[in-house]
Amino acid sequence: MINPPLQALIFDVDGTLADTELAHMAAFNAAFVQEGLPWQWDEPLYTRLLEVSGGKERITHYWRQVQPDLKIIDNAAFTDTVQRIHDQKTAVYERMVGDGGVQLRPGVLKLIEKAHDAGMQMAIATTTSPVNISALLRTAIGPDWSRFFRVIEDASTAPRKKPHPQVYLQTLSRLQLPASACLALEDSANGLRAAMAAALPTVITTNAFTAHHDFSGALAVLPDLSGCSLAQLASLHAAGPMHAPRR
Repeated sequence: MINPPLQALIFDVDGTLADTELAHMAAFNAAFVQEGLPWQWDEPLYTRLLEVSGGKERITHYWRQVQPDLKIIDNAAFTDTVQRIHDQKTAVYERMVGDGGVQLRPGVLKLIEKAHDAGMQMAIATTTSPVNISALLRTAIGPDWSRFFRVIEDASTAPRKKPHPQVYLQTLSRLQLPASACLALEDSANGLRAAMAAALPTVITTNAFTAHHDFSGALAVLPDLSGCSLAQLASLHAAGPMHAPRR
């Protein structure tokens, strides 16, 4: 079935708009030191932990891995501890971003500007926090970054993490567009599963942490968005998954 004309681009953030994961990993490790925890996440471990969406969820998952006999007597106290670790991590990450430690991926800013100039609607659909989004895009695009995006859905508005499609379903509802008229841009298998569960055609741009994922069902799997024009994305969208090239 041929899709209707492309009317909106919906962007994931971490790993899609920017290569953020090394900075996130370093920020987690700094928070563990501040909390006095003997934890140190390296790249192979963090790559596996990225299969768990959400920072607080990732901390909880790892804690249960390293302490399988963990018994939570006071659930509120445990939740507060995880929240405190995550808040410390977020503060470190914000400083790193503000110092220029994270950049937009190749082709991203040009695509956003061209889509905006063409009158294309754009949205953000992510499981990261609004603080992280603002820190990244304020530094990378400027203080008026939000003017590019008609809709922003994040961990505060859509708490059910990818691969659950909540964030995409809410984005589509607010855009008031059918999924078939939109294109999701993702970088991970969880993101692709979330987008596909919302019936969204999806283009993947891989990174070092996700290149090994299964991206079956994507319109295309690209190394990045450099050299990828709005017209090319519209062509991929129109072709559908049975005909779209992969590279």
